[in-house]
Amino acid sequence: MFRISQFMQELLDPKPLGPKRNPPGPVVIWNLIRRCNLTCKHCYSISADTDFPNELSTEQMFAVMDDLKRFRVPVLILSGGEPLLHPDIFDIAQRAKAMGFYTALSSNGTLIDEHNIEPIAAVGFDYLGISIDGIGETHDRFRRKEGAFEAAMRGLRLCRDRGIKVGLRFTMTQDNATELPQLLHLMEMEKIDKFYFSHLNYAGRGNKNRKDDVFLNTTRWAMDLLFERALADVRNGRHTEFVTGNNDADGVYMLHWVRAHYPEQASHMRDKLAQWGGNSSGVNVANIDNQGNVHPDTMWWNYNLGNVKKRPFSEIWMDTSDPIMAGLKAQPRTLGGRCGRCVHFDICAGNTRVRALQLTGDAWAEDPACYLTDEEIS
Repeated sequence: MFRISQFMQELLDPKPLGPKRNPPGPVVIWNLIRRCNLTCKHCYSISADTDFPNELSTEQMFAVMDDLKRFRVPVLILSGGEPLLHPDIFDIAQRAKAMGFYTALSSNGTLIDEHNIEPIAAVGFDYLGISIDGIGETHDRFRRKEGAFEAAMRGLRLCRDRGIKVGLRFTMTQDNATELPQLLHLMEMEKIDKFYFSHLNYAGRGNKNRKDDVFLNTTRWAMDLLFERALADVRNGRHTEFVTGNNDADGVYMLHWVRAHYPEQASHMRDKLAQWGGNSSGVNVANIDNQGNVHPDTMWWNYNLGNVKKRPFSEIWMDTSDPIMAGLKAQPRTLGGRCGRCVHFDICAGNTRVRALQLTGDAWAEDPACYLTDEEIS
């Protein structure tokens, strides 16, 4: 995850470069259930409104949580499918909070209503992200359900009004890119705390629709828009957060943006961006799916590292006998093509490896979704 707002604060109020503090364990994104009431166009888990076999029982989940806590995992992001369809979602979430995890919920928002907002609020989620793919009919088309936009907005407003920190999650393709300004306006009008901008990743249903990924210039336009908005909010004292995911080239693009607009800060910002270090799949980000399979992150569902029913997560995560894990944990990673030649490799770490794997069969090839020019990486 690339935290734009933090870097904009650094731009306006630079701090000396301190020692890098690595998290004690990986952030774990946990797909509690694969069932979902929607069939979204870009779903990485290819969920549907049906029960899926061999899912972890709640008792098994509690045992996994004990192992995660011993392993010093700091964050649990409870996802799906639609996690609110899990019959024990509130027991699971409350236990996570009681154990001291930073506990977040990733939802499509359509099932949040007046009947369950109180138990949702009672959990005390540290963050609740709701996916919005456009305004009105655009969102409904992506979600393949009429009325999905209004239902998601109802859920978002209920959470906001109950004091829950909420955020909009937006995955951009060429079919909804033009609505990014409207979504940023929506965020402002609705007084939403956070905006998560996701580049389309080639995984699950997103892989089947990779032809819809936006053109490189559109991506650059979108990043410019996010940079300008985040900087304006920092200047105006608004405590909003703008973050991006699934394309670590964003850090290098920000460096070039700073060089163009604030050249006096370019050297300092480069040091800060290199300290961030780019992609951390298989290192500081992990995924457990609904059946207990462990993946380097949520976009790696086609590659299993092991299963928590048979082996503790803590053992699976540290086992570098697996070639993918060995490659991801290598410092630096050994990559080919443009990524291997990039002079800003220390900022990006080679971006999202699953895209290279999906398109070339080689996880260590160049990332085909890097939107930087040859001049910008040389």
